[in-house]
Amino acid sequence: MKSNKHLFFFKCSVIVAVILTLASLSYAESESLSIAIDGLSSELLKNTESVLKLPENIIKDGKIDMVWLRRFMRQVPQKVSGALQPLGFYKSETTTSLDKTGEGSYVIHVSVKAGEPILIKATNIVIDGPGESEGELKDIISHLPFSEGDILRHDKYELIKNRLHDKAIELGYLDSDFSTHVIDITLSSLSAYIKLVFRTGPKYHFGDVTFVGAQIYPVRFLKRYLDFKPGDVFSYAKIAKTQYNLVGADRFKEVIVNPKKEDAQKDSVPIEVKLVPSPPKRLRFGIGYGTDTGVRGTVKYQDVNFFNSGHQLSTELQASQTLQGLAARYVFPDEKDFRSFTAFTMGLQHEDVSDKTTNVFSLEGEHTRSFGIEQIGSLYVRLQKEHSTAGNERTNTFLMMPGIRYSDRKYDSIIHPTKGYYYDLEFRGAHKTIGSDSNFIQFITNAEIMVKLPARMSFLTRGRFGTSSIDGASEELPISIRFFAGGSRSVRGYSYQSLGPTDKDGNVVGGKNMLVLNFELERAIGDDWGVVAFYDSGNAFNKYTNMDLMQGAGMGIRYYTPIGSLNLDIARQLNVSNPDFKVHFTIGIRI
Repeated sequence: MKSNKHLFFFKCSVIVAVILTLASLSYAESESLSIAIDGLSSELLKNTESVLKLPENIIKDGKIDMVWLRRFMRQVPQKVSGALQPLGFYKSETTTSLDKTGEGSYVIHVSVKAGEPILIKATNIVIDGPGESEGELKDIISHLPFSEGDILRHDKYELIKNRLHDKAIELGYLDSDFSTHVIDITLSSLSAYIKLVFRTGPKYHFGDVTFVGAQIYPVRFLKRYLDFKPGDVFSYAKIAKTQYNLVGADRFKEVIVNPKKEDAQKDSVPIEVKLVPSPPKRLRFGIGYGTDTGVRGTVKYQDVNFFNSGHQLSTELQASQTLQGLAARYVFPDEKDFRSFTAFTMGLQHEDVSDKTTNVFSLEGEHTRSFGIEQIGSLYVRLQKEHSTAGNERTNTFLMMPGIRYSDRKYDSIIHPTKGYYYDLEFRGAHKTIGSDSNFIQFITNAEIMVKLPARMSFLTRGRFGTSSIDGASEELPISIRFFAGGSRSVRGYSYQSLGPTDKDGNVVGGKNMLVLNFELERAIGDDWGVVAFYDSGNAFNKYTNMDLMQGAGMGIRYYTPIGSLNLDIARQLNVSNPDFKVHFTIGIRI
């Protein structure tokens, strides 16, 4: 039995040895082939290297296919000429040789003399047709990428052709084309003559728009998403923008905006918009976690086409360890602008945080108007009844609170931004002459600037400021609209809303004013991860002479997903006796 085992292992060892020996012999006998180019530099060399690639199977089973090699070497001069001519060198001379540099090692030496370049002697570029007086087309011709005496470059020649054609299409000349496009080269004099005749054809306009497949929505509602109106100059950019608007409406599973140029009449292009609606009634559930709120859940019902009118009705129930609320909202869309609307909102909210408890019932009517892609302004009136406590203070007030809001934003990405900005402004107030129990004026602003840095880093500066002017003592300001600081989106290192003026027993009761500043330096890791170092400073206060800004600093990790970023921060309090550490975790799109 033992001898059989020895025999078996002996046979395996022999087989392995034979395989390794054959493999080493095969490797030793494998031939190699490379290309060396002499006589060229910079762009000429780069272009030539790009065309002189060895065929994939020129080496088979470790041996060079000499028949294929000789065929390839005969093609080299033609390939080199094809690489140099687009750069203006039409009289190149190329020689090749095959040298053996070692056992089984070969090099194809390619020696090139580029010769003298072809120079542009004259140009004649003409715009013909109805668009010959278009200033933007004439401006392209007056700023050519080449001039007389320059080396002829085919890429610059194609560049001017593409610029003219793209601009003409942008201006509505859909039939534009070159009736003449010639480079006349005289090799004896090394000169070139460029002649282009660009015929614009007629200028097209948008015609009638037909919506197909979305009969449940009123046509006047759908027309709001058009980035053009019949009679406007035709533009593919406006077609794309219209498609973008409809896709972003969150009402359609499929959107196709199709210009029917073949059906154009008198230079008017009809537009067909094919839509596949999504279910207008939706019930959605959500669950999440944040250090400030604890476990939280939401139930949201939406009808984005209430009574087939395009109006939107939504209700939302939210619950967490600190906040419970119920809200209903009805939105009347604007008849012309899809970003503008009038809305009425009713809400009931209970919040219990540390030293503060608020109970608020509110009704709000607002009219929102867009002033650009991301520029939004609102006028509103809010009726609010609250019963709240903070420490030893209580407020039981009714407010009629008119206000105005404005916001703007621009980022390079919603999910994982590296540069951009955001800001919002809000003025609001109340007075006893219009039925409120309190007199005050309040201003609130949030701002964020993100700057892209080298080495895949970005620097974020964020600020939040609020101030109140009130008749009487600060205690008369309703608790629900006082300012508090601390938490994941405020001063990290401190608990949620744990900073602000206190009563005689040390309970945080909130202040008339607030200032919070955040600074973050982030370094991207891979596509979806990032690490940050941060510093926060801020507080809520009643007097600017006694702001007492608290500070926190630390490190964090970011993981970016399509539904938002997962943010984990570890912060330490600064400049306090017995500083504490705090872990903050949030999920969501920050901007």
